[in-house]
Amino acid sequence: MDLEKVMSSLEQKHPGEVEYLQAVREVLETLEDVVNDNPQFEARGIIDRIVEPDRVLTFKVPWVDDNGKVQVNLGYRVQFNNAIGPYKGGLRFHPSVNLSILKFLGFEQIFKNALTTLPMGGGKGGSDFNPKGKSDDEIMRFAQSFMLELWRIIGPETDVPAGDIGVGGREIGFLYGMYKKLAREHTGVLTGKGLNWGGSLIRPEATGFGAVYFAKEMLKTQDKSFEGKLVALSGFGNVAWGAAQKINELGGKVVTLSGPDGYVHIPDGLNDEMIEYLLELRASNQDIVKPFSYEFPEAQFHENKRPWEVKVDVAIPCATQNELNEEDANNLVKNGCICVAEGANMPCTPEAVEVFAENKILFGPGKAVNAGGVATSGLEMTQNSMKLNWSREEVDEKLHKIMRDIHDQCVKHGTEEDGHINYVKGANVAGFLKVANAMLEQGVI
Repeated sequence: MDLEKVMSSLEQKHPGEVEYLQAVREVLETLEDVVNDNPQFEARGIIDRIVEPDRVLTFKVPWVDDNGKVQVNLGYRVQFNNAIGPYKGGLRFHPSVNLSILKFLGFEQIFKNALTTLPMGGGKGGSDFNPKGKSDDEIMRFAQSFMLELWRIIGPETDVPAGDIGVGGREIGFLYGMYKKLAREHTGVLTGKGLNWGGSLIRPEATGFGAVYFAKEMLKTQDKSFEGKLVALSGFGNVAWGAAQKINELGGKVVTLSGPDGYVHIPDGLNDEMIEYLLELRASNQDIVKPFSYEFPEAQFHENKRPWEVKVDVAIPCATQNELNEEDANNLVKNGCICVAEGANMPCTPEAVEVFAENKILFGPGKAVNAGGVATSGLEMTQNSMKLNWSREEVDEKLHKIMRDIHDQCVKHGTEEDGHINYVKGANVAGFLKVANAMLEQGVI
């Protein structure tokens, strides 16, 4: 495989799609050996086929705000690869959403879903709609208009979207209600549904739970655990909320949360009351973390700063892409951090990842670490197909096993000669081999 030739071709076809091109390069860099050792992949054009989505739907989303004014947003669905199962991936409602970001997320989703061992392909979607400051009625009208286009290309055996940034239980409810009306059927076409109408227990917490389970396995390779460890989290959404619960359960101490406005430092660690307050903070639609310090004066707010300057043992970035840069990585190393696990999608810049690699810091990439969310979505799909509900304990046990299995795959394919585990390579190779071999067996389609 000629990496530079592949990237040059992609850059000519998709100029300016920075996040997408970054994601493809980061994956392909780790696959050169396995592709070169398997000439059948090149003979059947696997790389050229896997880096391009099967199809992209772009559409306008007109809706009427509470003042009676017509607003228009852009909607997208990227169906990237369905070699091993229906397209599966979240919907993101955020002003930053564009085709590049959704293609990067959809591409990553292919390998993440393959790692779960569940039959799910990769996809992603969303809109540049901003839920911040909108009323419930405005969000409902937008969601219904969005689904008027999306419903034509999704289905329980075709494409099963879920939530992502800006899309929680409320939004999934509005989307599902409109889908059900249009399709005239009650199926598992969306995951993250309410418990009264097909949802799964622990789905909201699952990405955070899974990230901590994976980090627990990483620490175990060095005969360590979360007991007594100081942990930095970024964000304050579902991922951070779930991670904080599980870290406390395992004896760790979460000392930071963050938002676009800065971060809060809680020296004594988050307690149950603080974790519960995160639900209220998120529901406020303000998308800022400073109010946390009003509610809990012991929390120190640091405006326009990132949490990676605090001395911690473990860092789990849970907010958004490229939020942790080279300077942040050097701060973490300097302060004695031993483990970084990506709770969000690609939150560490390539330069930051390089710093962790050079210093032999345990580093888990998002496609492995945060696969617990989509894994539990897969479990929700299974429950919907079987027309039953598993208990919280059953779902949690299955999630824990999936995360252990993902870790085992990363170790198998990522252990280097000196014994260091390159989790980035391990996750990419394991996910790629499963999808690539399925594509080979199904012909050129």
